[in-house]
Amino acid sequence: MSRLALASAAALIAASAAFAAPERYVLDASHSQVLFSYNHLGYSTTWSMFSGFDGEIMFDQDDPANSSVSVAMPVRSMLTGWEARFNHLMSDDFFGAAEGDMITFTSTSIDVTGDDTAMITGDLTMNGVTKSVVLDASLNQVGEHPMAKKPWAGFDATTSLKRSDFGVGAFAPFVGDELEVRISIEAMKAE
Repeated sequence: MSRLALASAAALIAASAAFAAPERYVLDASHSQVLFSYNHLGYSTTWSMFSGFDGEIMFDQDDPANSSVSVAMPVRSMLTGWEARFNHLMSDDFFGAAEGDMITFTSTSIDVTGDDTAMITGDLTMNGVTKSVVLDASLNQVGEHPMAKKPWAGFDATTSLKRSDFGVGAFAPFVGDELEVRISIEAMKAE
């Protein structure tokens, strides 16, 4: 009888551990954006955006610190709203971006700060330079998507970056060196 109880307990512990493991979510590219802004000569705030990129979240809803995120976006997918600005940002003054050049972010740790908030530290690689950055993140919602009828999650995050840290600091300080970054993503549970 004690062997049966021990085997049952071991099976229950193994099942609990398997249940608590992070689950893979993939980004919904149509509802995920990274916006960034900078001061232009003191006259205006200029905005640009990345959208339609790939990524995944290994999401542990029971233990968010056990989660992870990785995202990759083509540099040339940047949306500026003005073709001449896009061409200048892709030039050697800034990115010197060729087809296939990517910006990537891979989390290295998650510090849970509240019921739905966390500081996500990770490695951001841009323009061939990798630096550690911290995202101030919040969970917007997790549940069944009303149209897709599958598990879905949404997150927002913010951070600040110095573009000169990544070798794209042309015309600073006249064109602001600091970028304000706003991120909003949706992700669906992988099949």
